[in-house]
Amino acid sequence: MLAKRNKYIFYLIYFTEKYILAIWKLFNKYYLYFNFDKHKNTMTINEQVKQLFKQQTKDWDLLQQNVNGLSNIQTKVFEFDGFTIKAQHNPKRITSSAAKTDKQSIEKRPCFLCKQNRPNVQEAVILGDYEILCNPFPIFNEHFTISNKNHIPQSIAEPFADMLDISKAMSNYVVFYNGATCGASAPDHLHFQAGNKGLLTIEQNYTQICEKYATQLKQNSNSVILSVNDGLRTFISIESNNKMEIETEFKNICQQIELVTQKSCMLNILSCYNNGSWRVLVFVREKHRPTQFFEQGDKQILFSPASVDMGGVIILPRSNDFANISKDKIEDMMQQVKLNDNCFKKVVKELMH
Repeated sequence: MLAKRNKYIFYLIYFTEKYILAIWKLFNKYYLYFNFDKHKNTMTINEQVKQLFKQQTKDWDLLQQNVNGLSNIQTKVFEFDGFTIKAQHNPKRITSSAAKTDKQSIEKRPCFLCKQNRPNVQEAVILGDYEILCNPFPIFNEHFTISNKNHIPQSIAEPFADMLDISKAMSNYVVFYNGATCGASAPDHLHFQAGNKGLLTIEQNYTQICEKYATQLKQNSNSVILSVNDGLRTFISIESNNKMEIETEFKNICQQIELVTQKSCMLNILSCYNNGSWRVLVFVREKHRPTQFFEQGDKQILFSPASVDMGGVIILPRSNDFANISKDKIEDMMQQVKLNDNCFKKVVKELMH
């Protein structure tokens, strides 16, 4: 009889604790929602997305687990001539790195950026035609996907102006674009990404890289345009306080790349807004993935470079690849995917006219 009573008491305590915990979580969730909605009309986009991330890490177990997991991320540092490259072992990025982006594979799966296919728990901050979402598989401590409300292909020609506006609104973050064949795991749905400033090594190395490797293409009272080939990356830098000038120069860059390469631009783009001015880095690519990606067995390296990698942080989701990565391997793989030196020289020559 006593054993039976103790059993009932145990279950009573157990379910009461679960009930109280559930009520507490619900209270916290709606308290946050209420306060967020109450004040968001007076909050900047920077403030709104920071609050969104705070809220989502409380409500969304997957995001919480993966953000907490960043504290255990392993890194290696490799010094090159004038700049640093970091390798990051991030197992949660395996889906993105290994994504099948061919037309047939894309058509078979539901688009994970379309609202009807996203988890119910995933909330958004609205910015014009875009929804700013927390990325549940982060590289940055605060990592966002900025998805267009409409299911339209990943292309930068027209939306480049949107990218500049987003950069200005999210000035606490680096905003980046991965071309459909340059690292975008959803090439069927227009989107950008953003992450907190300070992670990418190119942010710290930029001045030194430019001093050592840059050629000035143009300069006026508003803008400075440079071309850079540091051996691992070929990119055009646009620094300007004039949005229209940036748009005009970007259009010209794309036209010259297509004239020289005789194919659509393969680009990764990083954009930052600081003190009334944009810095836009346009990385020009030749290949989607290096040959090592397609090897078998021990020769394979699951490396699918995108904007973050171009920015100096190489993402390696598999432990074996991370253990065996070396400076020589990084140099080889990066040289394979950047625009070849001969073509880049021709692009630069045309841009100087």
